Amino acid sequence: MRGVLFGSAVLCLVAGPTNVLWAEDLLRRLDAAVKEVTPSVIEWRRDFHAHPELSNREERTSRVVAELLRQFGVDEVRTGVARYGVVGLVRGHRPGPTVALRADMDALPIQEETGLPFASQNAGVMHACGHDMHTAMLLGAAKVLTQMRDLLPGTVKLIFQPCEEGAPAGERGGAAVMVEEGVLRNPDVSAIFGMHVNPEEETGKIGYRLGIMMAAVDRFRITVTGQQSHGAMPWHGVDPVVVSAQIILALQTIVSRKVDAREPAVLSVGIIQGGLAWNIIPQQVTLEGTVRTHSAEVRRDIEKHFRRIVQQTAAAHGATATITSYDNYGPGLCNDPELGRRMKTTLERAVGAKNVVEVRPMMGGEDFARYAEKVPGLYVTLGVRNESAGAVGRLHTPRVVLDEAALPVGVRTFLLLAIDYLHTHAKPGGQ
Repeated sequence: MRGVLFGSAVLCLVAGPTNVLWAEDLLRRLDAAVKEVTPSVIEWRRDFHAHPELSNREERTSRVVAELLRQFGVDEVRTGVARYGVVGLVRGHRPGPTVALRADMDALPIQEETGLPFASQNAGVMHACGHDMHTAMLLGAAKVLTQMRDLLPGTVKLIFQPCEEGAPAGERGGAAVMVEEGVLRNPDVSAIFGMHVNPEEETGKIGYRLGIMMAAVDRFRITVTGQQSHGAMPWHGVDPVVVSAQIILALQTIVSRKVDAREPAVLSVGIIQGGLAWNIIPQQVTLEGTVRTHSAEVRRDIEKHFRRIVQQTAAAHGATATITSYDNYGPGLCNDPELGRRMKTTLERAVGAKNVVEVRPMMGGEDFARYAEKVPGLYVTLGVRNESAGAVGRLHTPRVVLDEAALPVGVRTFLLLAIDYLHTHAKPGGQ
């Protein structure tokens, strides 16, 4: 048996009793399989894009994913995890560890304005964050893996997660519930990989970072209560609209005056709701927003300042402010440094060394962090920007268009991450 260089380790890959499979042959086989599955990946992506579903409402998406996994011959398909999550297992022909690949499935409450022929058919709902691409790419990887079991010394767990964007009021969901319901057990996951499209990177590029990559996310809701009065006679009441404006302005001083300028932090108010008529000062106004941080200490300090400013600013104006929620959506996403260093070679093989770029820390959040808290994790970005193809725009906006030419790149990257990890962690004698 002869050794071949695969990733950062010398491996002995055997396709049969006497046939030695060189790394080049493996890559040719993998690339042929990716090329064959790409038209289907595009078709699946467009189907999901045309039928988007909001967080904790991914009934159709979940059903389609489960049906396809069964068609592919995935060894085990489990549904109903964290409401609409789907988990599949592809077991290799040889024993070894279990590695997980994760994709999210939910869409956003946005009215699509792209004009694409496969634009959303669900009014007010759009795949504006690329989860349709994530799901389609992982399905493509799943299909190829079922055809390459002879190369797998271990198991690949396929995690299709609902509710990444955050559960509706009064509900729970997403990665936190997936973990609670055992997605990282039976079999136990040794490492997990995830990927997110990035329209700020050119198609074909992979972005990575060791350590903190995305921010911890907190979500808040405030109810400001005053005293209703006629709009022509504000002195008879306490105006919660004006008080809310003062609270919003005061909250902005937390980041500018209470946080070390060398520490990343963002506080944004995204929703202001209140009022009954144009000539009535209302009784209540509701504010909702988010806090993003990279440091646990800064996160704690901001909450302390937040609570004091909200309540005392309202009191100064004769109103009351109730912080009805200050929820921990998720911790900062921290890529395991050791895993990241090992797998960088794999990323370079997937797209070429010049196309693997180190990205700056981001203020966006990702509940993939819930998995990475429990097991070593690596989350990367996939470039999907191509101005010549009209693929431009920013995520979470109604006109963002993502380059489908990135889909096979994502499939290939998922596959190499899984296969390379299993081989570099295979037990001696398990080859």
